[in-house]
Amino acid sequence: MTTTATKIGRKFTWDDYKNWPDGERWEIINGDAYSMTPAPTTKHQRISMQMTTALVNHFRGKPCEPFYSPTDVVLDQSNIVQPDLIVVCDKSKITEANIQGAPDLIIEIPSPSTALKDKREKKEVYERFGVKEYIIVNPMDDTVERYILEDGQYGRQDIFNWDEVFTSKIFPGLEIELKGVFGK
Repeated sequence: MTTTATKIGRKFTWDDYKNWPDGERWEIINGDAYSMTPAPTTKHQRISMQMTTALVNHFRGKPCEPFYSPTDVVLDQSNIVQPDLIVVCDKSKITEANIQGAPDLIIEIPSPSTALKDKREKKEVYERFGVKEYIIVNPMDDTVERYILEDGQYGRQDIFNWDEVFTSKIFPGLEIELKGVFGK
């Protein structure tokens, strides 16, 4: 398994991020810069499309709004991420350029090179900044992990298999049949 490339030598900020050349996609987590992998696989894109469709259908006509990557989420000057999918309920966080602050829901679809970062660094940052529900959709084993923020911490994850129905804890009625998401 490969790992995500990083820029080293110093801590990076939003100002650095804004000035990187076009065509370079990076995330900054705790001041460390991680390159985004090359274009996602077709399986990743299928999963992303299915999850996006489910979110758009669920939130149509509701106050919360889903977004998909690439959308910059600026948690603070040293933490800028581009999750695969997000849902934001506080409209004041939505600017023309990006999302300012923690979304209510984040969904990541890791590749082999980003799985560790998604489960370790990003999970820690999302917990610290108050993301209420963090979902990892695993294309490698066709499972979904759900983390719920309670008293400022993520408890033990709930795991859904491809033949189950994912249900959101923070958005009643948001149910996604995973068989369709994983193309089974």
